[in-house]
Amino acid sequence: MTTAADQLSRSALLFLSRQSNLKDVATRLKPFRQLASRFIAGETLEEAVDAVKALTAKGLMASFDHLNEAVRSPPETRDEVKQYLRLLARIDQVGVRANVSMKLTQCGLLFDRNLALQNARAVVADATARDSFVRVDMEESAVTQTTLDIVRDLHSEFGERHVGAVLQSYLRRTEEDAKALCAERVRIRLCKGAYLEGSDVAFPDKKDVDANYVRCMRILLDSGVYHGIATHDERMIDATLEYAARQHLPKGAFEFQMLYGIRRDLQEQLAKDGHPVRVYVPYGKHWYPYFMRRLAERPANLWFVMRNLMKG
Repeated sequence: MTTAADQLSRSALLFLSRQSNLKDVATRLKPFRQLASRFIAGETLEEAVDAVKALTAKGLMASFDHLNEAVRSPPETRDEVKQYLRLLARIDQVGVRANVSMKLTQCGLLFDRNLALQNARAVVADATARDSFVRVDMEESAVTQTTLDIVRDLHSEFGERHVGAVLQSYLRRTEEDAKALCAERVRIRLCKGAYLEGSDVAFPDKKDVDANYVRCMRILLDSGVYHGIATHDERMIDATLEYAARQHLPKGAFEFQMLYGIRRDLQEQLAKDGHPVRVYVPYGKHWYPYFMRRLAERPANLWFVMRNLMKG
């Protein structure tokens, strides 16, 4: 059950996730670095590759994500494209079962939509040539519509095998988005959402977020498209397995997706049971906003940091 204190802690942590100037302070605190290493696969590409090799050895798939949100200049966006092209090439070289996830704010979405589309297209075109796949991550609700519009542009050119979207069940619009995207055969990762949003666009109560998640999951599983059910919530997993069984869907009709470092036991058990499982593997120097959102999902993690700080 979510308490008022938990809600307050979550809101505070999500606010702090936007304060990028605090990263330098956080990185100097050993407990923060220790906890961050649980959720972040490293700051370099090779560290992330090593992490994915370990996951592959356990029968898990992966989706690499280079962390760098809200890029503000065209040269920075070009650096992000180069990073993703290197990443796709490295996946081929190593031979791991992995694809990539990227945010459109890395591509310039906050200041130039056309540049964002151009940059994203370069990555998806390379992935297509390699018969790989790019998941376009979802960000704050202010860019939801533009993000989906760009995904649709890319999907019309490259098809469902090479590009897909993310939907967040805490947004009120998501059920309708799920119906529309499934009708267009766009592959979706369904998650709950981890940004600070107002009640006018997002459900404030967890029970409503969960109920919407189940509704959207059923839409996805009924569509005949290969989707990702992204959750660590065992109730949502059980609801998915129950509905899949009721609809007589084979285990390979969809995949479960989870975050690096969270519920590793559950990841491995689902894989052992024959379900495709993909782990979202973030890496890079700009890990602070992502890390703070992970803390916000489980405020109890903050006490780990505080206890260790008090120990000196």
